[in-house]
Amino acid sequence: MGLLDIVGGLIGGQAGGNSQSALITTALEFINNQPGGLNGLIEKFKAGGAGDVIGSWVGNGENQPISPDTLQNVLGSDVVGSLASKVGIDPSQASSILAQVLPHVVNGATPNGEVPAGGQVDTSNVLGTLTQLAGMFGGNKQA
Repeated sequence: MGLLDIVGGLIGGQAGGNSQSALITTALEFINNQPGGLNGLIEKFKAGGAGDVIGSWVGNGENQPISPDTLQNVLGSDVVGSLASKVGIDPSQASSILAQVLPHVVNGATPNGEVPAGGQVDTSNVLGTLTQLAGMFGGNKQA
C-alpha cells in the first residue's frame, strides 16, 4: 500500500483508513509524550544512526526514505509493537505505514525547517498537511 493509498484512506474513508488514521494519531501522541517531544525523536534517530534521514524530514529539502526495518530498529520493537496494539494492527504493518507517513508527519510539524518550541507537535497542523497532500492527489474523493 502506497503513501497515496494511506493518505487517501485517511481522507476518503477507504478500507483500512481508520486503522491508518488511528496509527498516525497514536504516533503523534507518542512523539508529544516522549521526553523532549520531537527533539527526543530526533535524538533517538541520531542514536540509531538515522540522524541524516530525520534531518531531511525537518529540513526544507526532499525527505529521505526510511525502510520499515530501519524505523523499527530506531524506535525499538517494543515501541512499534505498542503503537500497533493500540490501533489493533500487526507490528510489521505498523512499521510499513509509519515508514511511509512519518517523514510527512515530521515535515509537516517543522514548518520552515524549525522544530516547534518545546518539541511539541501541533497535531491539527500535521493532519492538515496530510489532508492537503491527499487533496493534491485526489485522495479526498469518496470511494
